[in-house]
Amino acid sequence: MPVVHLIDRALIRASGPEAAKFLHGVITCNVATMAVGDARYGALLFPQGKILSDFLLYREGEEGYLFDVPAERADDLLKRLTFHRLRAKVAFEKADDRAVAAAFGDAGTVAEGRAFPDPRLAALGQRVVLPKAAADGLSADLAAYEAHRIGLGIPKGGADFPYGETFPHEADMDQLGGVDFKKGCYVGQEVVSRMEHRTTARNRLVEALLPGPAAEGAEIMAGDKSVGRLSSVAGGKAIATVRLDRATDARAEGIPLMVAGMEVELKAPDWAEFPLEWERKVSELDKKLKSAKT
Repeated sequence: MPVVHLIDRALIRASGPEAAKFLHGVITCNVATMAVGDARYGALLFPQGKILSDFLLYREGEEGYLFDVPAERADDLLKRLTFHRLRAKVAFEKADDRAVAAAFGDAGTVAEGRAFPDPRLAALGQRVVLPKAAADGLSADLAAYEAHRIGLGIPKGGADFPYGETFPHEADMDQLGGVDFKKGCYVGQEVVSRMEHRTTARNRLVEALLPGPAAEGAEIMAGDKSVGRLSSVAGGKAIATVRLDRATDARAEGIPLMVAGMEVELKAPDWAEFPLEWERKVSELDKKLKSAKT
């Protein structure tokens, strides 16, 4: 039963009569529509629109929320949320007495835990918030969960994109429900909105299908030009940051994409709505052929 204690995650609690209003106005996801027991994927951005930290947000009560955040980002996120608080009636603290587990595959319920559906993708399973003492009795085999995540093409902050340098579109947050484009203002909103409506993301996180072993950090080459880099790798599948224009040009010129001396296949994740340029052209050709047959 795959239930893994995510020892690389930490929890921050937000509470108070103005918690919902405050959070709705500073983070990328919609907090106003959350009911008790709901989960959202979101981020707090720098004013320039780059990601300070992404997180899963759980509503645990009428005035209480939990941030499920990378442990390495917890202090920075706590500090920045407190900075933005001003006079709002909301308090923040680390929930060090609680821990996070992931239940996926054929996992059942976890004793003493409260489960929230992973809002990014149903196939990821559930996140379970439980007492720290109970979590210590679970498996801490992060490799099992990482293989599950990578197999679904889901990016991970810090591993697949660097904090402080990445826009939400570049981290595929726009594809995974991490940004609400209709809710109005939040920190960094103008930059993100401009990228959504006026430009396209030059870099994207995509899936890389590997015919053999390759190391994390290996460059994807088109001739003597780099078009991207592998990040998370599990077996024959990896997540890669790719310059879409360079990869498209290489494909148009018939130049193979190579990693560690092997030809690699790049594809948009199944959940993504941004087909790669050559996937889009194939899709359009299929539509024309079907139309001609009918």
